[in-house]
Amino acid sequence: MVTFFSYAMVITFMFLIMKKKLTPFTALVLVPFVFSIIGALIGIFPTNIGEMALQGIKDTATTGIMLLFAILYFSIMLNTGLFDPLTNFVIRVAKGDPLKIIVGTAIVAAMVSLNGDGTTTTLITCTAFLPIYRRLNLSIMNFGVLVILMNTIMNLLPWGGPTARVIAVLDVNEQAILRALAPGMIVSVIYMIFVAYYMGKKERKRLGIQHLTQEELEELCASSDKDEDNLKRPQYIWINAIMTIALVVMLVLGTLPSVVLFLIGTVLALIINYHSLKDQRERIQENAGDAVQVVILVLGAGILMGLFTGTGMADALALSLTNIIPEKFGRFWGLIVALLSAPGTFFLSNDAFYFGVLPVLAEAGMKYGFTAQELGVASLLGQAFHLLSPLVAFIYLLLNLTGLDMGEWQKQSGKWAVGIFIIFILMASVTGAVPLFK
Repeated sequence: MVTFFSYAMVITFMFLIMKKKLTPFTALVLVPFVFSIIGALIGIFPTNIGEMALQGIKDTATTGIMLLFAILYFSIMLNTGLFDPLTNFVIRVAKGDPLKIIVGTAIVAAMVSLNGDGTTTTLITCTAFLPIYRRLNLSIMNFGVLVILMNTIMNLLPWGGPTARVIAVLDVNEQAILRALAPGMIVSVIYMIFVAYYMGKKERKRLGIQHLTQEELEELCASSDKDEDNLKRPQYIWINAIMTIALVVMLVLGTLPSVVLFLIGTVLALIINYHSLKDQRERIQENAGDAVQVVILVLGAGILMGLFTGTGMADALALSLTNIIPEKFGRFWGLIVALLSAPGTFFLSNDAFYFGVLPVLAEAGMKYGFTAQELGVASLLGQAFHLLSPLVAFIYLLLNLTGLDMGEWQKQSGKWAVGIFIIFILMASVTGAVPLFK
């Protein structure tokens, strides 16, 4: 009966998410509560439902707080215009050279993806680069491919959506998982810069190098939004840059817990850049929306995992799965999870896969000797294809602003995404982050 309930709960959760009957947050809370209450009433589950749910919230609270301040910090840095000089530098240096513009697009897309938000990355890169792409008749398809794939790589940072879900579900250390993912991310960014170079060479051959006047360059660099201009703090650009670099370095080195680093960083960012209390309150209020959406999902995931584990459903489901899969495949479980994560995160939302499927795969994998961190990293490798999924909301913003056809864009992006996926798997194997076999 416990195994039946576990399968029924996972299927119900995924059905409600995929059919959009409930939001991910409401499904994370309601579905496990309903199944736990029914199970308790018929005597197959413990009756201390509240205690199990509370334990789940406690287990994910630190992660939720870390994500809150990480998103706030990078959003404030975007408000201050930290990345504007880089964008404007690329435009001015590139002038009319397609190769320089396209490589610059890739670098800027990676930088502005640091806050883990695809919508923000899309808006900034489209505002900065689409005018010059159209002015020089450059391929908009190249732009769409580079922006989405650079965001794909940077979205694996601990405050990005998929990694945050893995941290919440498997209760792994965010700094450890960052160190495990970093080699693959770095190599993939280099790979995408080479892809941009290849695209740029083709465009330079097709169009040649065009020469823009100083007035045309200034027009391309100028912002059209006065409200955004009022928020920018160019006088503090070096302070903000040094602070951001120091924060990332300390995060990787594990100097302080991530939640403490981002908390201090957010406080310093507000005090340094916005001196009036009114401005500080407005920055928190304006940027809190994106942060809260992520935080409540993490806390909701805590409830699901607290009840799923406390009632014994997780163990029952894992035991069932290990009985189905032949023992000889168990030693390759890390690779199996990595391969399953590609179609899994393409055809399912991140919420459905990481909250519904990953716990089952992880419980089974631990029976074969894999750790929670190894399986969490493995489940993230398929993210190479996730942002090409029609289930990702912000890609419609990108397609709308660029005028690209979804099918053709998916086809062009997909062929380069295969390279990212291969790099992810190879680097995870070489570094031991995900052993190919046990």
